[in-house]
Amino acid sequence: MRQRWFLGSLATVTIGLVLAASAAHADPADDKDRADRELASAEAALEGATERAQEAVRALTEAKQKLPDARERAAEAQGVLAAARVAASAAAEKAQAARDVYDAASVKMDEAEVAVDEARDALSTSVSQSYQGLGVVAFSSILNAGGPEEFVDRVTYMDRLAENQRGEVDAVTRARQSAKERQNETLVAKEDADEAKAAADAAVAEASSAAIEAENFETELNRLIDQRDSAVQVAEDERDDVMARYEAAERESRRIEGVLQAAANDVPRSSQGSSGSHHDDGGGRFLMPVAGWKSSDFGMRYDPYYNVWQLHAGMDLAAGGGAPIHAAAGGRVVQAGWNGGYGNYTCIYHGKGVSTCYAHQSSIGVWVGENVGRGDYIGAVGTTGASTGNHLHFEVRVNGTPVDPVNWLPGCLC
Repeated sequence: MRQRWFLGSLATVTIGLVLAASAAHADPADDKDRADRELASAEAALEGATERAQEAVRALTEAKQKLPDARERAAEAQGVLAAARVAASAAAEKAQAARDVYDAASVKMDEAEVAVDEARDALSTSVSQSYQGLGVVAFSSILNAGGPEEFVDRVTYMDRLAENQRGEVDAVTRARQSAKERQNETLVAKEDADEAKAAADAAVAEASSAAIEAENFETELNRLIDQRDSAVQVAEDERDDVMARYEAAERESRRIEGVLQAAANDVPRSSQGSSGSHHDDGGGRFLMPVAGWKSSDFGMRYDPYYNVWQLHAGMDLAAGGGAPIHAAAGGRVVQAGWNGGYGNYTCIYHGKGVSTCYAHQSSIGVWVGENVGRGDYIGAVGTTGASTGNHLHFEVRVNGTPVDPVNWLPGCLC
């Protein structure tokens, strides 16, 4: 199967992918797993594309994953900023009101202090006059009264003078008490004003911090939008080169098919089953070629960025760079060397039209024409050619045509 279907323009697909935001928030660990799967799927779909296209897809995938959250956080930050500004304004008004109360209390305290001074001056004058002879004159005046009525009048007058003096003393006392009360009111008003000002300052600082955070989120949102738009443009710019690579990969697959068919024709029929490694209907008779785990299946892959279906002609087995690769079965090496998107590539013919091939090797340990046994070392895992990370691309081909390796390997893939 090497059919490809062109389903529409790149812009339609990519923009649709970017705008498809998730409807609800999942667990962060689930989000990360989903993001990792999306990225792995995107990289697998574009394994044969140009490096610029692959980078564009990574950037586009990242932007698509992060944009919904970035939009939400930017909106939340704007809401926090608006609330902080309202709080700062209210706190400033409260601080000003407290300051007004304090100022009014200060005026009253000043007035009370003036009243104390005036009362004190009046009392001081009265006392001074008494001690400067007014009292002696008054006493002499009483003694020199001409009769009982005049005596009573003069005593009454002296009582009034004494009463006035006592009133002046009381006025001083009241003025002092009023001044004390005004002073207490002023202290309370000052404490309230200080607290209100501190709250206003804190609200302003919070509003400033919220403004900075909102600006940062807005900047990140704009960066992701620019990243998305740039990635779409780069992917579109790379369209011709990517399609050329896809077509070259198809041609190379057909060439390999011819090489393997020729290898089968070169082997005498009497020795077609000599390796004893092939089982006509599969069943897991091949050895696992590398100690690793399956990272990608055999089958048709859809490239949503260029709207193309392609056959992934093998099974990807993830393993560390340099991990040994072993022959899945005994046979003759018919391909060993550089092979375009396959990178360092080895194919072994096992008889009865069956071959196995090993791609993206960091190094090759065999040569064309060499006979190898089941489990022999043939190379090392790498990421050469059109590869996005260390792994072995393992193929099983029957008469040159790729088939699913899972039917030829142990069920446990171990």
